Amino acid sequence: MIDAIFDEFLRNGTDAVEEAVRKAAADEIMPRFRQLAADDILEKNGPHDLVTVADRAAEARLTESLTALLPGSVVVGEEAVHADPAVYDAIRGDAPVWIVDPVDGTRQFVRGEPGFCTLVALARGGEVYASWTYAPALDEMAVAFRGRGATLNGAPLHAGSPAPGAVLEVATSHPDYTTPEQKKALLGLNAEGVHARPCGSAGLEYLDVARGALDGVAFSWEYAWDHAAGLLLVHEAGGADLTVAGEPFRITGGNALPFTAARDAATARRVRDLLGGR
Repeated sequence: MIDAIFDEFLRNGTDAVEEAVRKAAADEIMPRFRQLAADDILEKNGPHDLVTVADRAAEARLTESLTALLPGSVVVGEEAVHADPAVYDAIRGDAPVWIVDPVDGTRQFVRGEPGFCTLVALARGGEVYASWTYAPALDEMAVAFRGRGATLNGAPLHAGSPAPGAVLEVATSHPDYTTPEQKKALLGLNAEGVHARPCGSAGLEYLDVARGALDGVAFSWEYAWDHAAGLLLVHEAGGADLTVAGEPFRITGGNALPFTAARDAATARRVRDLLGGR
């Protein structure tokens, strides 16, 4: 029964998801943008891992609205997993799962910068079937459906390929979030013909890859809420991803890290090799 419900939803029910994402941002995030009080901001795992009242309120709103849209579905949200890590196991289950990052780029949001977004992906059995990347302060909504392409504000997205001989622009894991071993791997990007910089919002970096404004990303962590939406967006725009083991990234975990997503397969292989790929 769930197969038929899921398939029907993908065919005819997804417009309501975009509405739900926009509504959560309009009601819970944007009224707090540049209006946060000191006690609206908390540390989760140290000064570089922040959460705000906007994150929690938006995730609660999306949890309610998304599960109502698709009976039998569950939510794996960043803040719910922080409260109960067992919630993450649903990604490996059979039920349709909404993977939610209510405010991706919380540090930018806290600083009053517009470079943050809400990420929602719909997955089942470890495969991502649809995704929504919404940057409310930039008025950008990117949507992707497996096998059906990707759009930004309704216009098709095409990642294209870097110009021959051009310096590759690559966004990487921020040093605050990397181990010494991961830092060593990422140093491989300090190569001729490559310009690497720390990433901002992961979701917006993926969007830039999908529209050809960034050549690739190289990340060293695998929380699905940061990657599921963006990886589908890049793939449906014609891009590719690889772990250092030469395998596609799995949202269920157990990946060899770091991994890359890039505008095309050749660029993904080049970045993977620079990371010490095998």
